Amino acid sequence: MERGRLRETEETWSRGVTEIERAKQRCRAVIDGLLSTTTLPPNPNRTLLRLAHSELSFLSRFPHSHPFPISLSSNIGHLEAVVRILQHPFVKGVSRVCKPVSLSPPLASLQNGGHNTAKKSVHVDIVCTLNGNPVWFLVSARNPKFVSWDGGSCQNNKGLRTRIQQVVDAAAHSVPSTKPYSIILFFSNGLDESVRTNLEREFGASELGIEFPVSDFGFSEELEDGWIYIHERSLRLSAYILEIKVDQSRNSVPKMECGLKDPLLGAISTREDLQEECLGLNLGASFCSLISRMKPHPLDLKDAEFAREKGISGEGDMINFDTTALIALVSGISNGDTEKILSTSERELRLRFKSNYEFVIAQVMSEIQNPIHVELDAVLSGKRGMICEHVCSEFKELVLMCGGKNEKSRAGHLLKCIMVVPDSPSARMMSLPNTRKLAFKNKVCFGTGDQWRAPTLTANMAFVRAISQTGMSLFTIEHRPRALTGD
Repeated sequence: MERGRLRETEETWSRGVTEIERAKQRCRAVIDGLLSTTTLPPNPNRTLLRLAHSELSFLSRFPHSHPFPISLSSNIGHLEAVVRILQHPFVKGVSRVCKPVSLSPPLASLQNGGHNTAKKSVHVDIVCTLNGNPVWFLVSARNPKFVSWDGGSCQNNKGLRTRIQQVVDAAAHSVPSTKPYSIILFFSNGLDESVRTNLEREFGASELGIEFPVSDFGFSEELEDGWIYIHERSLRLSAYILEIKVDQSRNSVPKMECGLKDPLLGAISTREDLQEECLGLNLGASFCSLISRMKPHPLDLKDAEFAREKGISGEGDMINFDTTALIALVSGISNGDTEKILSTSERELRLRFKSNYEFVIAQVMSEIQNPIHVELDAVLSGKRGMICEHVCSEFKELVLMCGGKNEKSRAGHLLKCIMVVPDSPSARMMSLPNTRKLAFKNKVCFGTGDQWRAPTLTANMAFVRAISQTGMSLFTIEHRPRALTGD
């Protein structure tokens, strides 16, 4: 009898140690993946790395402090699911990961029984944009059998219903800048049918029509005779994803003017005419190639309404340009003037560019190493370009003041190929205060793109960082800056 119990204890200990070692290897795989990625924003990446290292440290203490680890409560499955979501191509503008979101004082007081006005918070796994809409993700990697709807007898186990209600209330009463369009519930190991029914009945949850690829996290260990055994750890195919709509106000379509009605730029032409005109004006092969690969305007208003209703315009169709992006496209530096600039004497260049001399030379060297038109081709190919009226006015003014003959010609042609929409910044953008870092003109530009669910192409990363620091998720695409040279 004693021998049987000893054997059972040894087997239990062995299974526990094996489980811990596998969890530790999964942690290391996540850490290695985060260290090698270039797609995640720095702050979320640092947060995930800190959590993964903390989990590895926790697991590393187990064999010594718990000789018989019968069961293991690890968060590694949750971290794997969060990282996989962040790697989805439709997830952009990540501003927070695995951090609490502060509640407004009235809601915080209400959730605390009205006795304490101190600001409270709710935990949200990911704050980002999905298909151009701001969303909050709640992620669960629990076994569906242990996902309780109303909670159990334990006081700390309040159940999924209470948890979801708290987050829905927080989302509905959030300040406009952080208010989500919807809450995404991601159950990586599936969901019990009864819990799903309750979510649909009480919160109007529906299945999200986006598939998240199965994770490819893995690790390996070397066996005898040089063989390597690959352990695969994936988000199961039974993952269940639900959406709870919060803010329906983003369905409204602002009035749009397609193309510029500017007599100086001439009438709107067909795509073929614009291509022939570009080549005929000798505007540069790379410029003409880049512009020709974009979708032409005018974009029919019915098409715009359909795209916005389906929530696909931001990811699949439109790119919003700020002034820095327009200048980068038409700049002489981007269009073959690098050798000409480098062959000019330093004295002449300093007289010409004054305090911007080093800035311009740095851009010239950057262009020689990585031509910006080649870089932007993948971003703009198949997309429709749009700008707001404020950007259009600012761009024309800058080109008129600082641009040379060729740069002015390229600018005029570019403005025929993109559409101009009225300044219509989103309510959540305009809810942010005007500060030195959050200038009104930038809020109009980026906010108009946000209203149209279109990512903004920009070199103004100071503004992007300032937005991220407010907790607001915003989809932007960074490009390297270029200056007008008088070409």
